[in-house]
Amino acid sequence: QVQLAESGGGLVQTGDSLRLTCAASEHSIFDSYAMAWFRQAPGKEREVIAAISWDGVDRYYELSVKGRFTISRDNAEASVYLQMNSLKPEDTAIYFCAASSVTGTASRLSRHYGYLGRGTQVIVSS
Repeated sequence: QVQLAESGGGLVQTGDSLRLTCAASEHSIFDSYAMAWFRQAPGKEREVIAAISWDGVDRYYELSVKGRFTISRDNAEASVYLQMNSLKPEDTAIYFCAASSVTGTASRLSRHYGYLGRGTQVIVSS
């Protein structure tokens, strides 16, 4: 059972940057599977906004964050990161780290991610 712990959320202003970090408990399987960041805004469904393949080569970004957010991973540290730049009020959400147990590719499909962290809150004020 993989446990994921997110950190780095907070309250920022429009245009600011934040870096989210996710630490996984299982080093032995971390570098075999894809990782992703989900977010859930108030009143909306949780969605995949960024994903990265097991080797860090392939990445997926949801259109609204493409060009502003960067996902990366460090397999030696069993960690995945989300660098968020040029934040907007519409980025306000709870951000969740996720790990796949079925694929090593950067999947955009929520059902491919069987492990989810508890989330970290990001609030962007206007």
